[in-house]
Amino acid sequence: MGIDVQLGWADAYLAQAPVGDLFAGASPTMAMRWRAMLDQLSTQAQADPAILADHVARQAIDLGMAFRHTGDEEERSWPLGPVPLLVDAAEWAHIERGLIQRADLLERVVSDIYSTQSLVRDGKLPASIVTGSPHYWRVMTGTPPPRGHHLHFYAADIGRGPTGEWRVLADRVRTPVGVGYALENRLALSRATGDLLGTMNTRRLAPFFDELRRGLAADCERTDPRIGLLTPGRFNQSYAEQAHLARYLGLLLVEGDDLIVSDGRLFVRTIQGLKRIDGLWRWMDSRFLDPLAFDGQSRIGVPDLYDACARGGLMVSNWPGAGVIESRAFAAFLPQLAQAMLGTDLILPNIATWWCGQPRECDHVRARIGDLVVGSAFLADAPFTPGATLDRDQRAALFDAMARRPMDYVGQEVVKLSTTPAVIDGQLIPLPFTLRIFVARDATGRWRVMPGGFARLAGHGDIRAALMGQGDMSADLCVVDSSPVPPDSLLGGAPAIRRIGGMLPAKAADNLYWLGRYIERTEMTLRLIRAIVGGSIEADLGPSLASPTMARLVDQLALWGAVPGRGGAVGSLCATALGDARQSGSVRALMATVANIGEGLRDRLSSDVWRLVRLPLPGFDPAVTETLLDASSRMIERMSALSGLAAENMGRTEGWRFHDMGRRMERAVNGCRLIALFGGDNASADDLMLLLDLMDSQISYRTRYLTGPALPPVRDLVALEPHNPRAIAWQALRLADHVAALPTLRADGMPEEPRRLADALAARLAPLTGDTLTMADIADVENRLLRLSEAIGQRYFLQLHKTQDADILS
Repeated sequence: MGIDVQLGWADAYLAQAPVGDLFAGASPTMAMRWRAMLDQLSTQAQADPAILADHVARQAIDLGMAFRHTGDEEERSWPLGPVPLLVDAAEWAHIERGLIQRADLLERVVSDIYSTQSLVRDGKLPASIVTGSPHYWRVMTGTPPPRGHHLHFYAADIGRGPTGEWRVLADRVRTPVGVGYALENRLALSRATGDLLGTMNTRRLAPFFDELRRGLAADCERTDPRIGLLTPGRFNQSYAEQAHLARYLGLLLVEGDDLIVSDGRLFVRTIQGLKRIDGLWRWMDSRFLDPLAFDGQSRIGVPDLYDACARGGLMVSNWPGAGVIESRAFAAFLPQLAQAMLGTDLILPNIATWWCGQPRECDHVRARIGDLVVGSAFLADAPFTPGATLDRDQRAALFDAMARRPMDYVGQEVVKLSTTPAVIDGQLIPLPFTLRIFVARDATGRWRVMPGGFARLAGHGDIRAALMGQGDMSADLCVVDSSPVPPDSLLGGAPAIRRIGGMLPAKAADNLYWLGRYIERTEMTLRLIRAIVGGSIEADLGPSLASPTMARLVDQLALWGAVPGRGGAVGSLCATALGDARQSGSVRALMATVANIGEGLRDRLSSDVWRLVRLPLPGFDPAVTETLLDASSRMIERMSALSGLAAENMGRTEGWRFHDMGRRMERAVNGCRLIALFGGDNASADDLMLLLDLMDSQISYRTRYLTGPALPPVRDLVALEPHNPRAIAWQALRLADHVAALPTLRADGMPEEPRRLADALAARLAPLTGDTLTMADIADVENRLLRLSEAIGQRYFLQLHKTQDADILS
């Protein structure tokens, strides 16, 4: 059903909304706010919901919002709906009270499980509920966390029934998926709708994240702690979210390989040596954290991390083993535990749950199987099976499995959810939704609830699942007040002023260096392609492989892996070099490598850089030379834009130095190879013209020399000119400057190997001139560059041994 323009969005939607819809069932005051919001959105979208959806989707892409389904090789664009959900302040206060109560209860239960175990001993909790969970780790018993906080962060999936009541569908403490997306949803919607959220008196999310960071820091030993966000890696389904959060909160984004434990302390490997980490916000299951203490098959954890926890010098959020509370079986006992431990009923009740490990409850599930869903008691993300969909044989097989291991099953009531307005295929229609609400400790240890959250609109997947299913959408959740929300104040809360960059982990330095190298490699490949299809060689007759210069140019593309060889027409060869992903040196393959490296730097790259990296190749027709020339030129412009962003927007930190070193190294190595190919002793005029073109030095040569290209001055300009930013000598001087500015591990004042090699390289080139430069000199310079690159990698990128860093731990 579409929108009736005569009625307007609000009236047309209400005509089709089911009973219990969030808008249709709103109070008169909230209904007026819904109507005002939809009227403003309709005006902005010229009464076309599709225009509104496209506008919001573009903002989500611009922010780099993305995710993966299990098994995806490529990221998917984040599915953000353009219509937010509205909840008024009074209703939200009820939700806040319920979630704070629930967080307190879960903290007490987890604390008891890993300390006195009185709940099990006194019969309030069956032992098999605890030991049956794959997230229970006996090794953590008797290992208390700093300040006694097992939980720093808690998320609850809640649903609203058709009559308006809110219920908790699931508790989530292992990984807080969605909190970063909630923030990004707000940013994208704010960009797309102008002052809409402000005029609705929408509560801000920023103060919650400030409280979250302060709460994490408060449980660390040092007053100005280093805190890392521990990610499973860039192929994780929510890696983009993790990178955004690390950047937003100022945390170090680290993987297991970045970290090492020494003498019971956790350190991150940086270019300055090992630096102490005081806290971790982990985004991986406990089982992967430490292969020596938990799961020996883990390849993404940190050996001896448990030892750092046990010695009490490390804050981990949430504490390893806390995930035991996520088991669905616990939902059957939380109402009684609330009475026993808090002396009161739950403010927000569970979805009714029956654990089949109890005979009476198991009989109840069997008797009402047609009215319930049945699922795993311990695997929180395993799908439920609606009993009504089972045929006779399937039901018999389920009952047989339940008879053999009843403790592995729970039955739950069928979830009936309210709906909310959503735009699907250009139409405003009602969709069922759930909310994931986030709760975090502040600096005093008290719980704070995010005044908003992650709204998930059901497509075709299981609405109870932890991650986005196929066809699902997200939406912003806006908590609206009756009066304007005051602006955030930083009075009294500003940190001490600093003028130094943050720490640079060794892996990040490695990635930045190779990002620079591959961007430069891509640009040079594009220059070769452009020289073939549009350069000055055979300018009057068009490109021809019969030209010796052109043949060597194609040979170089083949040597770089961009084309398989000389065979074929010029257009076909250039099309292969541009767009054939099977060729490892093609522009398409190189850009894929750039994007691949860039993913590991999501917390350090601006959205402008990420957008340029992810843009598709321009279209071209292999049979039309003009399209090949246009595509290569446009890609060179894109590479120049990336260079400009690095030159003008990157702070002159150590990260920038490694990125620029990568570009200088690649440019210098390529310069040596091109001079050897086109600037030899028997170089022709075509060779020298091409060399000047590839080294982007034609204008400089022509303004300096009135004659045609001659070998000595060409060699001098492209190899030895210290003021030519394309010359090898320029790259050598910049490399020496960068290496000299990097930190040293030596305490005796002696230069390290990269410094010695860089200085020697610059000195090797300094006395030479174009008429004394030989091909032997060029070969020697290339070898020196390769040795320098290897030394940089050995010093700054490889893992350091504990014994090497015993005197630099800080």
